[in-house]
Amino acid sequence: MPKCVVAEDEALLRDSLLQLLSEVWPQLDVVAACDDGGAALEAIAEHQPDVVFLDIRMPGLSGLEVAAAMAEASPQSQIVFVTAYNQYAIDAFEKGAVDYLLKPIEKDRLAATVQRLQKRAAAGTTDASALAALLARLSVGLPKTPVPEPLVWITASAGTETRLIMVDDIAYFQSDNKYTIVMTAQGEAILRKPIRELLDVLDPNIFKQIHRATIVNVKAIASIARDNSGKGIVKLKTRPETLSVSQPFMALFRNM
Repeated sequence: MPKCVVAEDEALLRDSLLQLLSEVWPQLDVVAACDDGGAALEAIAEHQPDVVFLDIRMPGLSGLEVAAAMAEASPQSQIVFVTAYNQYAIDAFEKGAVDYLLKPIEKDRLAATVQRLQKRAAAGTTDASALAALLARLSVGLPKTPVPEPLVWITASAGTETRLIMVDDIAYFQSDNKYTIVMTAQGEAILRKPIRELLDVLDPNIFKQIHRATIVNVKAIASIARDNSGKGIVKLKTRPETLSVSQPFMALFRNM
């Protein structure tokens, strides 16, 4: 059975796509359905799927960043981008090297995409250079999504105290179930929201996801090295512990 990863941050659209896939491609094994780019990249690296459906706009890593990292993480996977940008998508994908679906996804259009995917899989054809060119074009041409002003400070709990912490002073965030650990030079505090909710409100030029459970302040990084397994080890300026960069994230980390 062919394997598939679906990455779409809107729950209703994700569920709709999963339902349509079960109807038009019942043999497809959806091994992961993700709601952000970091989770999608790690699922892709773990499962090495035959096909990936990627929403272009997602919290944290975008679909374009995930696709770029897949050149190392899972180069054989076929990609289908999911987008709401009608005319631009038609122009960008006109050569047909990579498929796309417009939101809301229509069953007939998905069925046609599935047929093309199956033909390409049977032929064993991939075109890495065409994908790279497409990513370059999309990265500069897609309409900009309005983003809120990034966080400047947060309030987090440290024992019985509630601390006001300037975001610039944070070395990294670490997921802890439904909460997030906030690490500074002075110690740790607990933020009562999941790490995924931070991805949309942190400055993406300063805070980078290096693992599905870790966001690091690049200004706090002293050095990074790759170990024998391909993972990255981050040393911090103000903290004694090191952070792990999961292997699929290393391709993106080199461009920071």
